[in-house]
Amino acid sequence: MKATAAINKVICTACGCCISVCPHDAIELGEENAVFQAESCFGCCHCMAVCPVDAVRVFRLDNGRELLPVSFPDDITFSGRTGVEAMLNLMMSRRSCRNYLEEPVPLEIMEMLAETGTTAPSGTNSQSWVFHFFPERKDVLYLAGLTADYYARLNRQARSPLLRLLMKIFGSDELGSYYRNYHDSVEEALRAWREEGRDQLFHGAAAAILVTVERNASCPVEDGLLATQNILLAAHGMGLGSCLIGFVVEAMRRSPAMCRKLGIGTNEEICSVIALGYPDVKFVRPAGRKKVVKRIFCRRDKV
Repeated sequence: MKATAAINKVICTACGCCISVCPHDAIELGEENAVFQAESCFGCCHCMAVCPVDAVRVFRLDNGRELLPVSFPDDITFSGRTGVEAMLNLMMSRRSCRNYLEEPVPLEIMEMLAETGTTAPSGTNSQSWVFHFFPERKDVLYLAGLTADYYARLNRQARSPLLRLLMKIFGSDELGSYYRNYHDSVEEALRAWREEGRDQLFHGAAAAILVTVERNASCPVEDGLLATQNILLAAHGMGLGSCLIGFVVEAMRRSPAMCRKLGIGTNEEICSVIALGYPDVKFVRPAGRKKVVKRIFCRRDKV
C-alpha cells in the first residue's frame, strides 16, 4: 500500500526539519511551505514525528490507535531517557516457558501483543506482518495435530535406507541428517502424543500466535523475527509465558498442504510460532548466557 501524506500549509513554517530527516527525499521546500512528493514516500513517518508544529500527516499509517491501556509521557519519543535498568531486567528475566496453567489467554491480550509486534523496524518500512491467532487450547491442539501428521510422514520417509541413499546421491544428505539427529526423539514424542495425550510440542500452552510476512518484502524473515522479539518481551512484561516452537515453523515451510488448511497464502513467509499461556512456574534468577564473542574492526591503512 502506497503511503500518502499531507502538509498543512496554514501552520507549516517551512523550517525544513521534515526535509532533513526524509530518507527518500520525498519532501522539498516550496515557495512558502514544504511540499510532499508521493511517488518517493515509503511511509517511514519521520517527517510527522519531527515536525515541531504538527503540520504533517502520513495517511498510510494508523496514527490514532492505542497499543496498550497505559498512558505515556509527552516526551516518549525522546531517546536517552528510558530506564535502562528496567529494560535490561525485562530482557534478562525472560525465559522460554514450558509449564503452563490451563487459564485461557484473552483475545484482546493477544491483539495487544500483535500491536507491540508492529512497533518493530522492517526493511524499507514494508510493515507487511500478518499475525494469526490461535486463541483457545483446542486451536493449539489442531495446529499440533497437523504438525504431528507432518512429522509422522517425514519419519516414515526417513526410515527408508533407499530413500536416504537416493537423496544423498542426488546431492543432499538432509533426510539422512534428520534420521540420525531427530528421528528417534520425534518418534518418541509422536508415540507419547498418540498413546498418552502428552503435548511435548506446545507443552500445554493455552494459545499461540503465528507470525508471517509477505514474501515480496525486502527482508521478510528478519522483519518477522524482529516483531516476534517484541511480542516475547511484551508477553513477559504482561505476566505471560512464551516459547518459540521451531518444529512447527519447519513443518509449515515444507508443507503447502498444512498452510492451506490454516488459511495461509502462498505469498506469506512463515517466520515464527509463539506458544502463549500463564506460566505454572516461577523463576527466581536469570539464566546464564554464553560469553559474548566480540570482534572489533579497526581499519589499518597500508604504510
